[in-house]
Amino acid sequence: MLRCPNCNTHDIGRVGTNQFYCWGCFIELTVNDGKISSIHQVEEDGSLSSLNDLFLGDGEQDSISL
Repeated sequence: MLRCPNCNTHDIGRVGTNQFYCWGCFIELTVNDGKISSIHQVEEDGSLSSLNDLFLGDGEQDSISL
């Protein structure tokens, strides 16, 4: 089951084919081939701020099971 890499909750919903949203901390995850490929924070105005440098450093990607 998918867990948020930021707040570790299971409160995640699907918003697109490969996109998920955490209702606990308001981040959007993009998953490709079973790995998180990008993480963005959804701002109050609806814009996205990349969090890749915090969670996906050095090109490593977390493996997840859907």
